[in-house]
Amino acid sequence: MFSEEEIKREIIRVMKVLYTRGLISALGGNVSARLPNSKEIWITPSGIFKGDLHDEDLVKIDLDGNVIEGFMRPSIEWPLHVAIYKKRPDVNAIVHAHNPFTTGLAIAGIELKPITVESVITLRKVPIVPYAYPGTDELAELVAKHIEGARALILQNHGVIGVGYNLVEAETIVETLEEVAITQFVALLTSEKKKLRLIPYKDRELATQLYKI
Repeated sequence: MFSEEEIKREIIRVMKVLYTRGLISALGGNVSARLPNSKEIWITPSGIFKGDLHDEDLVKIDLDGNVIEGFMRPSIEWPLHVAIYKKRPDVNAIVHAHNPFTTGLAIAGIELKPITVESVITLRKVPIVPYAYPGTDELAELVAKHIEGARALILQNHGVIGVGYNLVEAETIVETLEEVAITQFVALLTSEKKKLRLIPYKDRELATQLYKI
C-alpha cells in the first residue's frame, strides 16, 4: 500500500471478503490500516453494514482516538487497534473478525494445534486473550500484553485478531486461523480416540529456524 486511497480500497475489499466468508456479521468485525510509521490510521465505522462499505464511510483517527477525517463514528474497538499500533511499530494492518470455528474451539477450551503446515509457518503461536468486554480499555490492555511476538490472537468468547505489515497479510492470518480451526474440528469430530496427528516436532523446529519464528 503506497497511498491512503489504496488503504481505503483495501479495507473495503477485505471487509467484503470477510462478510462473504461468514467471518464477520452485518455489524460485527472491524479493520484498520496505516502507512508505515504513520501516527494516523483508517478504520471501519461503527453501526454500519460491513458487507458494502464505501470510501466516505471510513474514519481516520490518530493514536489517541481523535477523529481527523470522516463523518461516522469509528469502530468501538478503536482502543484495541491503537494499542496494537503503539506496541508494534512493524504492524500496519489489523483485522478483527468473529471466526465461528476458531472462537467456538476456544470457548470449548480447545487450543489450536500444529496440525497443518500453515498452522506452523503462518500462524506460529496463537495466544488466547482472557475475556474482557468489547470496546473497553481493559480489552485493549490485554491485547497489547499478548500481541508481543504474535501474528494472531484469539479473544475469548469474542473473536480473533490478525496483524500484518499490510492488509493482505492480516487477512491471510484471519483466514488461516479459521481454516486450521475447521480442520481441527473435523479431525476431533471424526477421530474415535480424539487424538490428533501433529506436524512432527523436528519439522516444527526446522520451521522455527528457517523462518526465525
